[in-house]
Amino acid sequence: MKKGKTTMIITAGIVCFILAIVMTMQFKIVNETDITSIENMRKTELQEELANWKTKYEETNQKYEETKQKIDEYKANQESNEQAAQLIEEELEQAEMLMGTTDVEGQGIIVTVRDLENEEMVENIDSGDLILIINSLRAAGAEAISINDERIITMSDIVDINEGGYIKVNLEKRIFSPYVIKAIGDPAYLESSLIGNGGHVDKLKKAGHEISIEQKDKVTINKYDEEIKTKYIVD
Repeated sequence: MKKGKTTMIITAGIVCFILAIVMTMQFKIVNETDITSIENMRKTELQEELANWKTKYEETNQKYEETKQKIDEYKANQESNEQAAQLIEEELEQAEMLMGTTDVEGQGIIVTVRDLENEEMVENIDSGDLILIINSLRAAGAEAISINDERIITMSDIVDINEGGYIKVNLEKRIFSPYVIKAIGDPAYLESSLIGNGGHVDKLKKAGHEISIEQKDKVTINKYDEEIKTKYIVD
């Protein structure tokens, strides 16, 4: 982008330099004209000479207008390229945000879910519970979500590992209670999607789980730090 801009500036400079040379040559010709000889010319010769100077002036003026037009075109192209580059940059940032490959922050909520110790009558939180919470947040318009600072993207997996007694997220990343779920979006709307009638957090609370929800003006969610791979999509 910088190379194209530099090329346009150099080209415009060359055009302006050529125009300056043409104008200087015309002025030099005027200065070197023998005024005395002009005074001795007959009327017809003066008319012819005047016509010649008029023609030269019109040619020079035409070159000036053409050069001015080219410079205006260079400026317009430069502004257009800068606008296009800015638009592409904004679209790229938006795509990176949606894919989860960049850190983001904004208004949202923080949901903390804890397994209760020494409570045999209450089952531990499992991957199914976390998935239901995430789906509820997505349906409520969450723009970014993480669990224990692991960014959740469309290809994330959340799986129970019964032998180890933990939950796996994002390519073998282990997470344990308490589960801290962060979501960026409208705080009130996100919270209502979880605690309203039929909300999964509301069900977990009624089942005896310890859950807290905080609305925040600033929630920071880290980027997805693994390589995004596909199995079946062909380039």
